Amino acid sequence: MNLAYAGETLSVIFDWDYVLWEVRLKLVAAGFFIYLDVFLLLHWLASWISASYRTLSAKQKVFSNIAIARGLLGIQSCIAGLWAMLIDPVFQADKVYSQQKWSWFHCLIASGFILFENVVVHVSNIVFRTCDVFLVVHHLFAFGGLLGLIINIKSGHYLPVMGLLLEMSTPSICMCNLIFISMLFSLQTGYANTLLWKANQWVLIHMQHCRLVLTYHMWWVCISNWNDVVENLGLPHFIVFFMGLSTLTIILNPYWIYRSTRRPFGPVDWNFSFFTAVFGSSGKLNSETLQRKRI
Repeated sequence: MNLAYAGETLSVIFDWDYVLWEVRLKLVAAGFFIYLDVFLLLHWLASWISASYRTLSAKQKVFSNIAIARGLLGIQSCIAGLWAMLIDPVFQADKVYSQQKWSWFHCLIASGFILFENVVVHVSNIVFRTCDVFLVVHHLFAFGGLLGLIINIKSGHYLPVMGLLLEMSTPSICMCNLIFISMLFSLQTGYANTLLWKANQWVLIHMQHCRLVLTYHMWWVCISNWNDVVENLGLPHFIVFFMGLSTLTIILNPYWIYRSTRRPFGPVDWNFSFFTAVFGSSGKLNSETLQRKRI
């Protein structure tokens, strides 16, 4: 009885007329403001309960909060992606043209988050005068792919949902940054030597390799149904999707695997370059090094 009630509740949540522009735009806006609220709430809570957080720079605070928000999206995306890949009979039967109301809802909410994250990334780059080219390229292609889905209501959802499943690594990245940032320079205070840190790093490496395998699966779906995929997406949307998937497969995934694999063997903070300037580039960022610097 409870399962039936839960199923009815989910049906009500997903039961929208997605053909209407106003519905799609409202859900994108909802995703944007939901994750904006999460971002601001995280900042408020951390400022209230953590003295260490209050000592961080503005750049570190922005990065830690967006990492946690991205981790929440990663959990949401893993549930939706694994459901589409392994369970949902509609997507099992047709990987090109199939759509579901729940996939519409998820993709539109995720589009709102991707829009929000693009805003945060570009504003941060301007304010803090930094630019992670790999992250910017990744976000632009992600938003371009989801924008095509929003515009073209006939496009299938299996490949976009698989694209969102690529966020499977973000919960581990979120945990990594919680340890690294929330504990206030955790590498320097010895947390890089704890079992939690090391276990999370190996989970992250594994997830990065799973991402690579998932991109091969997406290529297999595209190549096996090439003409249908081009027809379904439309040429402009297909070009953006093809370029994004190619960039991810050839450049971004291998680079992120390299970064993730190097970290356990020589802890390095890839996000804040001033650590290298202050604590040196040898990778031996333990508590003894910190004490020497303070002296």
